[in-house]
Amino acid sequence: MKTGKSNSQPVIRAFISEGFIGRTGLLFSTWFGAGLSPKASGTVGSLAALPVIAAIHSLGDIYVGISLIILIPISIWASDISRELLNKEDPSEVVIDEVAGMMLTLFFMPLSWVSYLLGFVLFRFFDILKPFPIGWVDKNIKGGAGIVLDDLVAGIFANISLWVIYIFFKG
Repeated sequence: MKTGKSNSQPVIRAFISEGFIGRTGLLFSTWFGAGLSPKASGTVGSLAALPVIAAIHSLGDIYVGISLIILIPISIWASDISRELLNKEDPSEVVIDEVAGMMLTLFFMPLSWVSYLLGFVLFRFFDILKPFPIGWVDKNIKGGAGIVLDDLVAGIFANISLWVIYIFFKG
């Protein structure tokens, strides 16, 4: 569970005081600053992911898959670095996990504004409410992996829900 609302000052202080690795981790984990939003940083991070996802998605599903293979380990690494630098178990400023969750939500989905809108709503629904097993993952897996994995499970739930809606309305 994210800890409190975002306060950009600790992130900025850590960014200034850290070297290349720390700065890179903070930059990625905040999704280039989207996580510094004072309110609803997870929602802002999810929205900030959409243009990048749309660009990759337009190239084809294979590129989305490759991007996920690259993004997930980077997300875990960057989240772990930021967790340590900010001295919080799951900092609200870390939103790269939402980016990975949104990308998984839209994986193999038809490219349309409806799928993006519904995917966004469904992902935020599952990410915020955390039904089992999302909540279990959130509470029991620690570190960068714990920060990212609950959002990936939420992304899987949202993706399956999108497919059910798509099949129901298309069929």
